Amino acid sequence: MLNNIKFIKMLQNELGKQFANLDQRQEYLNSVCDGQESVSYTRIFTTEELAEQRELLTDASIMLADIERTKKQALADFKDQAKPWEDQKAKAIESLRTKSEVVEEDCYKVLDEETKMVGFYNSNGDLVSSRGAFASELQKTIFAEFRKTGTHDQ
Repeated sequence: MLNNIKFIKMLQNELGKQFANLDQRQEYLNSVCDGQESVSYTRIFTTEELAEQRELLTDASIMLADIERTKKQALADFKDQAKPWEDQKAKAIESLRTKSEVVEEDCYKVLDEETKMVGFYNSNGDLVSSRGAFASELQKTIFAEFRKTGTHDQ
């Protein structure tokens, strides 16, 4: 049957479509070809295949939305867990960079009337800050006399 078919030398849009049976079509194509090679090409989807691709897209979109929601929650949880450590790290970096730390505590204010300066001493007796005295601070009080000697009895 295939022997009666004329060999095609001109390229056509379709070849061997006169054979309804796929095996016969492939036998015909094999008989008229000059060889076989693996070729990548674009094949148009049928209506059913397009509907199947849309369904696959919908399923994938739903799954990805669920995964993204789970990912977002997990990232928020990780961020909450990491926050105290990030704060500690930032404080340690700042301490190492400045080689000091900021301390807030009640300090002792001492006025030196001769130099017109005010000094602030921590509980260890270390001078932690000083500044020029305000005019209101230079007015003498009864306590100023006690400070000169450092004792109440002398």
